[in-house]
Amino acid sequence: PIMVKEVLKLISILREQGLTILVVEQNVRQTLEISDYAYVLESGRMVMEGRGTELLKDSRLVESYLGVGKT
Repeated sequence: PIMVKEVLKLISILREQGLTILVVEQNVRQTLEISDYAYVLESGRMVMEGRGTELLKDSRLVESYLGVGKT
């Protein structure tokens, strides 16, 4: 967890400097929080795309990948 936090911090710094960065990561929430734009892949197919902060508000993503809202 400490290394992940440091890597995400470094990515944020590089992003602020105007660099484009491709991140492939399983930590959906933290990654989308720092992403300008994201693609969600499932079984090799793109199933969602959009601004990171907007995807975090998408109920399909939240239920499928963050486990929130399932009963």
